[in-house]
Amino acid sequence: MGSQVLVTDELHEYMVAHGMPLDEVASDLVAETHALGGVSEMLTTADQAALLTTLTRLVGARRAVEIGTFTGFSALAISRGLPADGELICLDVSDEWTSIGRRYWERAGVADKIDLRIGDAHESAAKLEGEFDLAFVDAEKPGYIDYFEQLVPRVRSNGLLLFDNTLAGGRVVGEHDEDPVDRKEFNAHLAADERVDVVILGIGDGLTLVRKR
Repeated sequence: MGSQVLVTDELHEYMVAHGMPLDEVASDLVAETHALGGVSEMLTTADQAALLTTLTRLVGARRAVEIGTFTGFSALAISRGLPADGELICLDVSDEWTSIGRRYWERAGVADKIDLRIGDAHESAAKLEGEFDLAFVDAEKPGYIDYFEQLVPRVRSNGLLLFDNTLAGGRVVGEHDEDPVDRKEFNAHLAADERVDVVILGIGDGLTLVRKR
């Protein structure tokens, strides 16, 4: 068994610098989001964004859905991996945060690929029509099991579902004052589901890749 590399902040910066670089639009969006203060911790990391674009291209996705858009950084990454006639449906409850993303989607020339739907995401997900190639979820964690169950029937065979923050800062193991029961239950739910193959990546706060069989 190979040894596990400890990813220090310095090593993480090296990995990001030697991966897919952020262009001016993405960099400006990240900077504006960080200027919001503490809420910016919800921002997708640069290496996750690069992975989202790459995975979207790898699976040849033409239709994708995102639940939890925030300021639109992850949506920008996914839409850039879609073909010119591709579609990304974004479900979010906040018009305030997503309005930031709209400006950058326009600057990047991908706004015509993105269908933003504001409202309760559980209700919006239930109304989704057609089949999807890829789904990305970064929303309220207690809702993950419901999102998973709603999305699996809507994703094609060999399609991908991705869920962010599934390691809860490492608190899914050991004893902690704030026990992430929602993440533990979700991770166990996926591990026991015979419809999918699951791998948890130690990127960001944990990114779970789910392949529908």
